[in-house]
Formats: sequence, structure tokens, C-alpha cells
Amino acid sequence: MDFTECYKDTCSAVALAAREGKVGQVQSLIQRGFAVDVKDNRGWNPLHEAAAAGSAECVGRLLSVAVSCEDYVNTLTHNSETPLYFAAREGHLRAVRCLIKGGADLNRTTNDLSCPLFAAVDGGHKKVVELLVRNGAEVNRTHSVSGWSCLHQAVYKDHSEIVRYLVGKCHLEPVDDYGITPLFLAAQYGHPRCLEILAYAGANVNCQANDLATPMLIAAQEGHISCVECLLNFGADPNLYCNEGRWQLPIHAAAQFGRLSILGKLISVTNRECDQGEGKVSPVYLAVLGGQVGSLRTLLKEGYSPDAQSCRQFGHSCPLDMALCLDSEWHQTRKITLMLLAAGAQISMDTYALTLHGHVPKHLPLILKHVGLPQHDQLGELVKRALAVVQSASFWLPLLLKAGMDPTLFLQVEMLEEAESSVLNFFLEFINWKTLPSTMLQILSHRRADGTWMPRKHFDSIPALTHLCRLAVRASVGSDALSKISFIQQLPVPTLLQDYLQFSDVHGSMTVSPPV
Repeated sequence: MDFTECYKDTCSAVALAAREGKVGQVQSLIQRGFAVDVKDNRGWNPLHEAAAAGSAECVGRLLSVAVSCEDYVNTLTHNSETPLYFAAREGHLRAVRCLIKGGADLNRTTNDLSCPLFAAVDGGHKKVVELLVRNGAEVNRTHSVSGWSCLHQAVYKDHSEIVRYLVGKCHLEPVDDYGITPLFLAAQYGHPRCLEILAYAGANVNCQANDLATPMLIAAQEGHISCVECLLNFGADPNLYCNEGRWQLPIHAAAQFGRLSILGKLISVTNRECDQGEGKVSPVYLAVLGGQVGSLRTLLKEGYSPDAQSCRQFGHSCPLDMALCLDSEWHQTRKITLMLLAAGAQISMDTYALTLHGHVPKHLPLILKHVGLPQHDQLGELVKRALAVVQSASFWLPLLLKAGMDPTLFLQVEMLEEAESSVLNFFLEFINWKTLPSTMLQILSHRRADGTWMPRKHFDSIPALTHLCRLAVRASVGSDALSKISFIQQLPVPTLLQDYLQFSDVHGSMTVSPPV
């Protein structure tokens, strides 16, 4: 059975008349001997009905005939609601006045920890609130499962006039179970009028919740620019750290959630220590983390470093590394990556190594296209990192060689022993397979014998003269130069040979395949 409904057949005749505000009928039924304390399936009696309906006349008549007025006026429903609770909740001022006069308990709580004052505040009934407070209702008690006060509820519902009244009657900074004050709530839910009233009254604009979040942080996160402006006007500190790690600021929330207008305001008032300071976190990281292209563009335009600092909090050495690890749509990641590269982001060896795995296969081509290969001694380190993931060589080897990597750098034991058959065949096409050292030829012989390598037929023969010639050209000018079409076009060779010098025939035989 659903006990939240009141079925007509469970409601007494007096209660039904009181519900409809028919004071004459109530009087007639009482005179005929009908009881005034019969309850329905919710525990409601006629006085509850009259109070909820706002019939002050019925309330007065029922109280006048009660055997014990004080007990009757405070009769509880199954949810521990009194008649005063219902009258206050519905904003029935005359009924509330009548019940108070009859001895109603102003502070009786319901099963869900509400009370008449809290209910009146929730409904926005200012005159009822004032009447209850004048008659002794407790304004500083906590209600609801989270421990909110009446001031919390008034702010939450944006009843600014009730807030204006209550700030002169109650504590300004009660906290709920999470350490949140009414002013914090105003910032969180975007109620600038309530926030201003509280701040004028002296509430702390830099209060911090249990997790150290501030009103400025939550307003920035939720995108309430009017609240951010109000907080700044009242002296809120935009450089107050909002977590135990002492790095999170309101600017980080604005960047992560793409609150561009708020971000613009916070940039000018936020200490730049967060940009590249040791142990801090640049808001650039949060823009990348949130996939917020607009936030990133704004920060870079205002001079924030695309390299930031190494970020132990997120486990990345730079924002670019974070971008490469994002589990988001490619077009968004591509925009962020290109924006960082255009701003001068440095490519670390860790970044190159990250792309070799091919988890997001479009990253390595993108970086090679816009930045190219690492220079000088770092090339050797890249080779080392690549051979450490030789199982992914079908992905990275064609890309690196096409970008101008010298294939002889990969002429190492790991490549010959561990590369899969098709990769090994592709690789050998870039060298003179007949002049390999004896130790390497022996490795190939063993692999052929145990069936892990199936060589192409022409590997048993001496390379063609044309192939030897392009190997000689590459040895003379370098792999990097041969990878550039602008350089090739300047060579005194027929157009038909230009592609051949770039090993286009070999590259065409190998499809780049990211690892599974």
C-alpha cells in the first residue's frame, strides 16, 4: 500500500471538511459528536488538514474544542509533522499565527530533520519566517541529512530577501557536514544577490570547505562570472590554494571547464608562480586535461608556457605528454597538440617514446610532420627507445624512416632477432643485405631455419645496381636530406628517379599498422 497518498475513505468527515475550509460544516459535525482527533493512513487529523489548507477559521474552531489544546496542536503525523509545519510550509500566515497562539511547538523536527522555520524558508515565505523568528523559532539549528541551517536553505533557494532578514538574526557562517558555509553555497549555485548580502554582513569570502575548496574556486568551476566578480570586489583571494597539495587555484577550475570569461578575469589577478613554478601546476595542464581548446588558446596568448613544468600530480613531464595520453576524440586532441607545438612546445625524448607505442596512431605522424626527428645525440636515444618496443616496429619504423631517420642506426641485434618477418623484410630493403657483418648474417640464417623469418627471394641475390646507387647517394647526402622533396627536386636527376631516391617503392610495400 502506498502510504504517501491520502485515500478519501481513510479521511474522517471532519478532516475532509477542514481540508476544504468549510468551517460551518466542521462546526456542525463537532456539534453532532464527531471526533476531531481521528487520523488517516498518514497520521493526519483534521487540524493537519486545516493547517495545510490554510483555513485559520477551521484551525481556531478545532483548537477551541480540543480536550488538551497543547497536546492536540502538536499532534504528529507518521512522519512527525505538526500542523504548524504544514501551515509554515505552505506559507499560511494566519493559520501559523493561530497555531502559535494555541501553543504550537515552533522547533519540533520531522523525521527528515526539517522544522516549521526550515519549511517556511524553503518555500520562500518571508512573513511566516519573520513571525516564527519573532516568536522564538531557533534560527541556528541544523537540518537535513547534510546539516544545513535555515540560512543555507535560503541561499540555496535564492530567497535573497529572507537571506537579508536572517543575516541579522543568525550565525553568518554555520557549516554543514562538508564544511560549506551559506556564502560558499551562493557562489556554488550562482546567486550573486545572496552572496553580496552575506559579504556585506561580514561573511568570510575566503572560507574553505573541508577539502579546502573556496567560493572563488567553485564559482569559477561552475561558470558563475557574476559571483566571481562579486567575490573579487569583496577582496576574495584568487591565489588561495584550494587543495592539500597547494597547487590548485580558481584559475585551474576556469581553465579545465572552459569558463573563458572567468579565465580572462583571473589571469590578471593570479600569481604567475603557478605557470612554471616547481611543485605547482600550470593551468595549461588543466586546459589540456579538460580538452578545452579555448582555454588553452587564451592561456598561451597571455604568455603561459606551453612546456609548463614537470607535473608529478598528473604524472606527465609536460602538457604535450598529457595531450598525447588523452582519451578523447582525435580532432580535439589534434587541435590541442598543434596549438602546443605552434606555441613552441619542446619535444622531449619521453614524448617521442610515448608515441612509438602507437596507442593513438596519429600522434607520431603529427609530431614528425611539425617537429621532425630529434637532433644529434638524441637520435641514438630514440633508436634505443624504439628498439625497446620492437614489437611495434610495423608502426614506427616506416614513419621514422620516411621522416629521414638513417636506417643503419637500426642495424642492431634487437631488430634482427625480434622484428616480425614482414618488418624485417621491409627494413632490409633500406640497406645492402649482402654486406652485413657475419654475426648478423648468422642471426638471419637461424631465423630462416626456425621459420620465424621468410625472406623475399631477391635477398639471396646481390642488390641491383640501381639500389646500390641510391644507397651511395644516401650515404653522401644523408637520410635527412633525402626525406625532403625540396632537396630531391634540386638534384640533377630525371624526375622518374626522384621517387626512387626516396625509397618510395619500398615505402609503398609496407602499410603502417598500429599495434593491437
